[in-house]
Amino acid sequence: MTNTHWAIDIDRDNIKRAELVKEEQPSLHDGEIEVAVNSYAITANNITYAVFGKPNGLFGPDAGYWDFFAPRETPGRLPIWGFATVTRSACDGVTPGERFYGFYPMASHAVLVPQRVGAGGFTDGTPRRAALPLVYNQYQRLEALADYRPEHHDYWPVFRPLFLTGWLISDQFEDEHDYGTEQILVASASSKTAIGLGFSMGCRVGKRPQTVGMTSAANVDALDALGIYDRVISYDAIATLDPAIPSALVDMAGNGDVTGAVHRHFGDALLASIVVGKSHWDAAAGDAKIPGPARQGFFAPGRVQKRIGDWGAAGFGGHVASAWLAFMKQAPRIATIDARDGGDAALAAYTQVLDGRADPKVGIIIRP
Repeated sequence: MTNTHWAIDIDRDNIKRAELVKEEQPSLHDGEIEVAVNSYAITANNITYAVFGKPNGLFGPDAGYWDFFAPRETPGRLPIWGFATVTRSACDGVTPGERFYGFYPMASHAVLVPQRVGAGGFTDGTPRRAALPLVYNQYQRLEALADYRPEHHDYWPVFRPLFLTGWLISDQFEDEHDYGTEQILVASASSKTAIGLGFSMGCRVGKRPQTVGMTSAANVDALDALGIYDRVISYDAIATLDPAIPSALVDMAGNGDVTGAVHRHFGDALLASIVVGKSHWDAAAGDAKIPGPARQGFFAPGRVQKRIGDWGAAGFGGHVASAWLAFMKQAPRIATIDARDGGDAALAAYTQVLDGRADPKVGIIIRP
């Protein structure tokens, strides 16, 4: 934990333009706290946040991921998941030294406005965040996380939000009777969200669709050896699949070439096509007139709210905790941790992941 204040500024119009900037320690107003970010992960998921940083329809017509931590007309501050410690507080109920897991900017420090403070944590009440999904605005006290284990600490930022998304996708398939499919094709199958989906599908009891992980030829053997999917193929082997099998596509990559190949190969036998992220942020979107079903977006916060409505907050938390602890038994063999220190390392890691040079078998942790 550093006393030096820095942040990574990103051009909202060109996410390849990013710079490390120093900042002065801000004054606190009544109701505010300052936290020092202890550690966070940088993954392809964060690149998706940058791609959808501007208003894009996910959060309504006038909000995007840049709105969490940067006022309009200023450079973007990329949201990341991680842990932070309270350094100063002008808010009742939150004291210096307390630790919280949640959404922070890619920076050394952040100022938050705790509201609805309770034993489990608080909700940030910064005005520009009011219209953004609640799941991103909640901060959880480390001591209140029932499924937190110290030995899993570094895996929380790397896998927790991505595993949760994968688990939610699996849950939606089960809730929708698997859309009548017999197999699920997962594009960008080595991504951490895809692995969460594959693992969760494999944990289901009873009849379920087979999972087919799709990845680059160089990754096939290593991914297959993990045993996450029922089958792993390279993208150039899509044409070898039986086109008559009722199938679904879950696209983690946003790669139009792969999406088009699957749609054209299966045609009417493709019963669902779900777009989750855009880790291949610079790939073409593809032809909107391709055969098969209309592509539908998956929005994890919406699914969270549905399941909280179905099961209650405690019930939802129990389901997630059980799935997460099961996954944590496998996580160390899926990815190793690469911890890096300081602002320069943070900027270099962002550029590495943006350029597609990050090893999917490594979880990058930044310790500001």
